[in-house]
Formats: sequence, structure tokens, C-alpha cells
Amino acid sequence: MPYFTHDFVTFFEELEQNNHKEWFHANKKRYEQSVKKPFEIFVSRMIQEIQKFDAALQIEPKDCILRINRDIRFSDDKSPYNIHYTAFISKGGRKDKSIPGLFLRFSPVMVGIMGGCFGITKEQLHNLRTTMSQDISEFRKLIDNEHFVQRFGEIKGRALKRIPKEWKETYEKEPLIANKQFYFVGEESPSLLTSESLIEELMEYWKVMRPVNEYLTKAIR
Repeated sequence: MPYFTHDFVTFFEELEQNNHKEWFHANKKRYEQSVKKPFEIFVSRMIQEIQKFDAALQIEPKDCILRINRDIRFSDDKSPYNIHYTAFISKGGRKDKSIPGLFLRFSPVMVGIMGGCFGITKEQLHNLRTTMSQDISEFRKLIDNEHFVQRFGEIKGRALKRIPKEWKETYEKEPLIANKQFYFVGEESPSLLTSESLIEELMEYWKVMRPVNEYLTKAIR
């Protein structure tokens, strides 16, 4: 049986047109039944599936799932709610986005499947660049893998505009050394949400991203 009904997508479509507290409070029970509770069950199952391959992943759904409320303190857009639901399934969960894992974003537009390092620290970035410079072919071989390219395309992230002297030689051979983030994104149709093969499809993405995530995990230490 699918984890989500069509109302998961419909709820966010309607929320986008009615992004205010009055509408949300009037649809609170619907949100609980169609979005929050099934998403918690789904994330719990995803964690269990990943643990079959990675027993070190010890985390609860509540530590992975982001709130639907937006942080509007420093935003010009004062809409109070996100029009998507997100989970960071990694050893650090939603509180540490530098740790590679499976990052999911479900919306009416797409199912986003992401991996890699987002909020990487200065020290972690230095460690990663050092590791890459010692053998630039190792990381390139992983991200040029045909299955990785087919699912995720290429590594994304903000990059330095000026390359420090210590990295210039490596940069000539591997421009990714200039990146300040190392993440990658795959997309599926929102119709996957109501499919019985949702878990299986997402686990295929996880298996493809695993070697890159493991490289990044070791390198940032």
C-alpha cells in the first residue's frame, strides 16, 4: 500500500495559493492525516531500509524531518509555510547538513533526491580539499560513474571566485577544488509519491550515491 494519497500533493498545491495561518489552521487535521503522519511513517521505513546496509545510521524520524514553518526572520517573503516537505536522513539529521546522507524534498512539482555536503564548515572544507589534492582521480572516478551521472548529473555548489595559491595547481586539473559545497540532485515526478515502489526507487538512488557520500564523509573528518 502506498505511503501517501493524492491529497499530499493537493494539500501543498492549495497551500501555495493560501499560504496564511487562517487557511492552515482550518486544514490542520488534513495536514496531520495527509502529510505529517504518513511522512513520519515513510521516513521511519527509509531509515530501516538504509540500516540494512549501514548499521551505523542510528537516528529517529523526528531528528530528520524539517518543520513546515518557514524561518521568515531574514526573508522578504513572509509566507509562513513551506510548500514542500523535507527530511535529512543522515547521521547528523537536520541539525548537521554537512554530513552526507539522503536528503529528500517532496513537493507538487517534483520528488527531489539529494546527497553530498551542504553546510560544510571551513575546517571540513580544508580537509576535503586536502584529500582531493592527494589523489584527484579518485573523486573524479566516482562522480563520472555512468550510474551516478545518469541519476544526478554533476556536483553542484557555490565556488570560490579567487583560488588560493595552495590550491591553484590542483584547480588546473580539477576545478571542483574551488567548490565551497559538494552536493548533487536527482529528480522524479511527484507521481512517484503514490507509487507502491516509492521506497524501492529511492533506495536505488541511495545505492548510487553511497560511494560518493562515503568518500565525502571520510574526507571531511
